[in-house]
Amino acid sequence: MKSINLTKIVFVAVVLAVLVYLILPILIVVPMSFSDSRFMSFPPPGYSLRWYESFFDSLAWMSAAGTSITLAFSTAIIATPLGVAAAYAIHNCDHWTVRYVKLILLLPLIVPIIIVAAGVFFIYALTGLLATMPGLILANVMLAMPYVITSVIAGLYGFDKTQEMVARSLGMNRFRAFMTVTLPQIKPSVVTGAVFAFIQALDETMVALFISGGENQTITKRMFTALRDEIDPTIASISTLLTAASFALVLLITMSRKRA
Repeated sequence: MKSINLTKIVFVAVVLAVLVYLILPILIVVPMSFSDSRFMSFPPPGYSLRWYESFFDSLAWMSAAGTSITLAFSTAIIATPLGVAAAYAIHNCDHWTVRYVKLILLLPLIVPIIIVAAGVFFIYALTGLLATMPGLILANVMLAMPYVITSVIAGLYGFDKTQEMVARSLGMNRFRAFMTVTLPQIKPSVVTGAVFAFIQALDETMVALFISGGENQTITKRMFTALRDEIDPTIASISTLLTAASFALVLLITMSRKRA
């Protein structure tokens, strides 16, 4: 009879406790989004789709949702090629300065987001980019690039650079060799980085609170404002939709990696 591994049991118990702690808010918010009550309550006294209808029938909510979706797509489209190029350069350059360049590019993951938001706000106040879509896109590209760089560098570590060198020795330039040989093999990492850039821009709140507004107000800022003024159950339905969208995108990443 095998002896019981106490360390393993404690480890599994801690992991399960952490997972329950992280999932519990979702298990509470999702049922509340289907409540028929005017106020948030758990468990709901009854169930209906009234708050989803309230969200889709509201011009203000839909305008904010459109802003966030446009912002997320724009961020992913811009941050992905920039992040791939930066990751490729970092991976293939051996100069000592590359370490500091990598550190600078990853700073948005290291510096507290409130400091980043305050800094962006003061810069935008001087340049006139407050409450503009270009300003929102630039800020979110900065925040999203570390995710793309980290993901692509991980993919490049598993790629044999000799294949690209062979392609270049046969007459291809570096760009064509990368697009023909390297990129198809690190595609899952690139897709992962793009999806996380999209999710980051869609869910970003702190920077949006500082720099978005007017016609360019994101849905996360509007949710924060609604919570401050009144606890509207519509927020629970929006939170459920955002969670479902993020989960679907992560599932897409998993399926893409399995196919690869």
